[in-house]
Amino acid sequence: MLPVIFGLCAALGWGSGDFTGGLASRKTGAYRAVFYSEVVGVFLLFIMLGVWRETFPGFEVWLPALIAGAVGTFGLMLLYHAMTKGLMSISAPVSSLLAAMLPVIVGMFREGLPEAPTLLGFGFALAAVWLVSQSEGGVKDVLSHLSDLKMPMLAGICFGLYFILMHESTDTGERIWPMIASRSGGTVMIGVYMLISRTSFKVGDTSAWPLLILNGVFDIAGNVFFILSGQAGRLDVASVLSSLFSGVTVMLAWIFLRERLTRGQWIGVASAFVAIVLMTV
Repeated sequence: MLPVIFGLCAALGWGSGDFTGGLASRKTGAYRAVFYSEVVGVFLLFIMLGVWRETFPGFEVWLPALIAGAVGTFGLMLLYHAMTKGLMSISAPVSSLLAAMLPVIVGMFREGLPEAPTLLGFGFALAAVWLVSQSEGGVKDVLSHLSDLKMPMLAGICFGLYFILMHESTDTGERIWPMIASRSGGTVMIGVYMLISRTSFKVGDTSAWPLLILNGVFDIAGNVFFILSGQAGRLDVASVLSSLFSGVTVMLAWIFLRERLTRGQWIGVASAFVAIVLMTV
């Protein structure tokens, strides 16, 4: 049960982070929101390090975590860029689906096939990730923009690689130092891009700061629970359940912003519940 519980908590953390990050992006811009979320995360992790002391890890832990942070942030930048091109309805489901599928493939090669209920649960979970991220256009939007899928697909591969590399770096039991390394890689990636593109670091709207801080806190929580899920069980289970974060974001938008959910999205929510039940059998 622990891998499932931790995986769902990761989805709650990342989904809540995406929701608050989306609200912050409306106030101060997407790249500034990502940058300050990374910075808040680094400060929070050093505070956590003072409470839960860990031995400074070796190069074999730092390198994959550092690369994971840079790759994950690069994927986020690609996803945001795709969304600015008016492809939000297809970018989210395509990137989320690939992010979940890549660790499943790697996990099956490294750890073998899971039991039948878990394998069936993967199918329902992947369907849920796809459905809850869809707009009213649904599959029609995807089919009509097949030539525009390069960036969302690359973003999804980056997210999948993040899952795999972070699982690799925390396989020896460390948690906080690998996340510090990951955050450092992500902060450098987005910081360098902002300098090259001459994007201002100034947060014009001060009301965005509570959202930026919440975004950083929720994102760290998501990372912590993903690592715990992977350490307690399998990479594929941790990754698939954590990828349900898009459903959490959609549900929060429905609750707090009164955004209407489509029939397909409600089916996706139901599919997620079926997946959770199957994985706990």
